[in-house]
Amino acid sequence: MRRAAVKALRTSYQCTCRGLRVSSRGSPLPLLQSSKAASSGSPTAHYNPRLGTATARYLSSTGARDSSGTHHHSNARPEPLRSSMYVRGAFVTLLSGLVAYGAWYNSGDSNSESPVASTTSATTTATGAVPTRSVLVIGADELHTGTFVGDGPISKTTSDNERVVEMLSPEQATRKLRQYEQSVYVNRGQGVLRYDVAQLPSNDPIEDDHAEKIVEVPNKAPSSDPSDWMFWGVFDGHSGWTTSAKLRQALISFVARELNETYKSSPDLIPSAAAVESAIKTGFTRLDDEIVHQSVQRVLKSNNRLVAAEHLAPALSGSCALLSFYDSKSKLLRVACTGDSRAVLGRRSESGKWTATALSTDQTGSNPDEAARLRKLHPGEEHVVRHGRVLGGLEPTRAFGDASYKWSRELSEKLREKFFGRSVSPLLKTPPYVTAEPVVTTTKIEPEKGDFVVMATDGLWEMLTNEEVVGLVGKWIESQAGSSSKSSGYFSFLQKGSKTALPVESSESEKNSGNKTPIRQRQWGATGTDPMERFVVQDKNVATHLVRNALGGKNQEQVSALLTLPSPFSRRYRDDLTVQVIFFGYDGPKTGEIVVNKEATAAALAAAAADGNKTGPVKPKL
Repeated sequence: MRRAAVKALRTSYQCTCRGLRVSSRGSPLPLLQSSKAASSGSPTAHYNPRLGTATARYLSSTGARDSSGTHHHSNARPEPLRSSMYVRGAFVTLLSGLVAYGAWYNSGDSNSESPVASTTSATTTATGAVPTRSVLVIGADELHTGTFVGDGPISKTTSDNERVVEMLSPEQATRKLRQYEQSVYVNRGQGVLRYDVAQLPSNDPIEDDHAEKIVEVPNKAPSSDPSDWMFWGVFDGHSGWTTSAKLRQALISFVARELNETYKSSPDLIPSAAAVESAIKTGFTRLDDEIVHQSVQRVLKSNNRLVAAEHLAPALSGSCALLSFYDSKSKLLRVACTGDSRAVLGRRSESGKWTATALSTDQTGSNPDEAARLRKLHPGEEHVVRHGRVLGGLEPTRAFGDASYKWSRELSEKLREKFFGRSVSPLLKTPPYVTAEPVVTTTKIEPEKGDFVVMATDGLWEMLTNEEVVGLVGKWIESQAGSSSKSSGYFSFLQKGSKTALPVESSESEKNSGNKTPIRQRQWGATGTDPMERFVVQDKNVATHLVRNALGGKNQEQVSALLTLPSPFSRRYRDDLTVQVIFFGYDGPKTGEIVVNKEATAAALAAAAADGNKTGPVKPKL
């Protein structure tokens, strides 16, 4: 969950330098020019007399755009890859830790400028066996890439406070992308073929989490076959990982318990749509009550700091939650959204292309409906939504935890005095301001058409539109349908399509869905005529495929640069990413088994599954 104001993600300025310039005092100057020098358009390189001639070059895969978003190729040099928290004319300093109400950065001296060495001309010197390695130069608000000639460790900090690290090779970047990927075949004949999951940390430790579970439900009639309830959840934590971890452990169980009671008490085990929606909401709010309020009672009763540390951590941090519930008997998919993670349905149209339909709406202070809801609940409070944030601090208007927005001022101060806690906002008057109650949508799934659903934390939607995501999955399916891999059998009923354009139809309803426009699109304008100039298909796991393309796709240098960034620097450019893709259909084997798809699962996770340590979704009976 991004807690700082997000401005723009700039296109890459990439410069290659041979060696480092060393001053007479022995201290190295910056590898590349400062942001002000870069904007002037004059290339700057640095020379190391021990290693040879310095050379500089500019790389770019895009031209300039005018204010209308039209693409123009020109001789203008591109800017560096800049932080999504970049503010023009001001350097951005990332704080070492979070404070209450999401204050992530301070603006420094806008007139500060780093020293820049002049361009040096010299004859190239043969380096022999001396290795040449790619490096990433991490500035206060932008990135540069370059090359380093020489032996020894590279990681260092320049006199400009720029950090220099060795950049991952394409092979190393791919291994990092695939480190946490998982894929499961659901061979139960209940309308779900497979689901893929991928995660990419930016925070250390990652604040996202996820959960999947299949519940076998026996039917009342002895002759009837059991049906399945299937759950998938992504949890986008902020201010820590403890709340999202709690949701992974408990949310599906809380919701399934409420659904069980609702189904059992209804005639013929068929409750009304309103009853099912109410059960899901009750499961959400009861878990949040346990996290935020019941924990406090246990802490005050024990009067013990260790107990307080255990029980208050999930209350003081926070998490969004996106949970999907599929009833294989009714073929209804309910999507419950608390926060700004998002679910999107992909469905094949008569034209053969896919259509994208949002199944949730981002719940933030920038959403007019959410802002109006809060103002109605807190009349007379001018700053209940300020700069698109609750009390000017928290971006999501619905979340688990975030007790600082739910406890009374007196309780917050009491807990902080006796144990620990966060400072209370001076704007807090009539809590609670934030709720965990979700907005629930219901959609009839058509497995026979090959429907799929993408669920992801906002780190994905900051970089890709709904239509791009659906089109990328469609393109991936086409590549699988034409391959000889095991996966191709699950998509054999779909025809292979165009080799270039994404197979997705444009939708006016998606443009007016109320969801945020990606940072990349807001900054760069509309995409080119051939999206496949930017996108690539090379992963067996479709969730990993989406993450790769969110980071740069065919621009391997950008992908490697963004994956090289260590925490906490990476948070300036990308969020934690968690993506789930669920494929519906009936064409797969019907063995009743749930099988790990090894070719699309990280080797360590596949080995753990083979050893029985991670066997996939649990299948308890209610």
